[in-house]
Amino acid sequence: MTTESSSFFSIISRFKRQLISVLADLRLAIILLLAIAVFSISGTVIEQGQSLVFYQENYPEDPALFGFLSWKVLLLLGLDHVYRTWWFLSILVLFGSSLTACTFTRQFPALKAARRWNYYTESRQFQKLALSTELETGSLDSLTQLLGEKRYRVFQEGDTIYARKGIVGKIGPIVVHASMLIIIAGAIWGAMTGFLAQEMVPSGVTFQVRNILDAGVWAKPQIPTDWAVHVNRFWIDYTPDGAINQFYSDLSVVDKEGKELDRETIYVNKPLRYRGVTFYQTDWGVAGVQVQLNNSPIFQLPMARLEANGGGNIWGTWVPTKPDLSEGIALLTPDLQGTLFVYDVKGKLVSTVRSGMSTEVNGVTLKIKDVIGSTGLQIKADPGIPLVYSGFGLLMLGVVMSYVSHSQVWALKQGDSFYIGGRTNRAQVSFEREVIEILDRLTEHKETVAVAGVNVESLEGI
Repeated sequence: MTTESSSFFSIISRFKRQLISVLADLRLAIILLLAIAVFSISGTVIEQGQSLVFYQENYPEDPALFGFLSWKVLLLLGLDHVYRTWWFLSILVLFGSSLTACTFTRQFPALKAARRWNYYTESRQFQKLALSTELETGSLDSLTQLLGEKRYRVFQEGDTIYARKGIVGKIGPIVVHASMLIIIAGAIWGAMTGFLAQEMVPSGVTFQVRNILDAGVWAKPQIPTDWAVHVNRFWIDYTPDGAINQFYSDLSVVDKEGKELDRETIYVNKPLRYRGVTFYQTDWGVAGVQVQLNNSPIFQLPMARLEANGGGNIWGTWVPTKPDLSEGIALLTPDLQGTLFVYDVKGKLVSTVRSGMSTEVNGVTLKIKDVIGSTGLQIKADPGIPLVYSGFGLLMLGVVMSYVSHSQVWALKQGDSFYIGGRTNRAQVSFEREVIEILDRLTEHKETVAVAGVNVESLEGI
């Protein structure tokens, strides 16, 4: 190997060590974690995956929110789809790299050191322990028995003892790091392969997912193409005072031939799940009205959402009462309870009619057959959710494991002296009580043996 090649590999090796040292820095991990938290909050506060018109209406340039956050800034930074932006995913990858570096440079060496048998063979070694004592005499066998009762794992070599327990407390941080890496992997996988869609579908209509609002770069295989959803019925339950209590959609999953594969009645907080795609009940509307003029065939007219004074929802349509469309009336309804208001061309209320009833307007009999509702569905697929949930479960387990104290006890019998000492990484008071209890029992055992010896000698002298 030439001198130039050796120098090159030396530079690469030094660069790797420095990079790993920077990634393993706790301060960097804290900064990245705070950044993830801040941007996650922004993704919760700012509506994600909405239309351009929505952001223009809710985040105008004048006045801009906080003086700078307009719809242009929001779209430029990608705050309308935070979790799929390149910079947010980069932060996740960098945080995952930091966790990995910390795990291999700190946690694994700490676990390896904790598992290593380390005997104290000199009395001066006990002086560096926070808790240690010297007895005039003692028995290694008795100490081994007492430590075993306290669930210590005891190792003995000659006149020395090393005992430990709570090694799971050293494994806990590694489990925590692994769980966070799983959560990050699930979040990235979901961002890359998931999608979000919205559909407003009238009752009786079969639809496929088309209105995609937000999707990852690898989301295409998740969008269903070999099955569709049929809206069997949509209805609303009202309270006695006329307010909406709950709205429901009876949905059927059907294949290309129309065969039913699954069926579920959904409402708010009770979605339909099929092949990793979830259908949530989020909105409703009035799709149309079925009317009959005199003895004409029944025909369905679409109803459009209109702006109402003072807010609220109202839907309306135009019904021609002459074949040449020279005259007609307007039908308005605020809900699906079946009451419609009839207005003439001058905007005057001329009648009120309910479903199944008829009224005379412009010389014709107008009969309302039915008001057709439409269900508003939010459709979501996130293949990363199982990984995220598994990661959170493992995280809780790792946190519990991390609270287990890792305690170590050393003992050395040297001539007439018996040295005992120990240390723990947490719950110091409990550990001290445990060691004092062991010492008390060890002392009691020594006195019992001494008394027994006196009795034996007395018996021999008789």
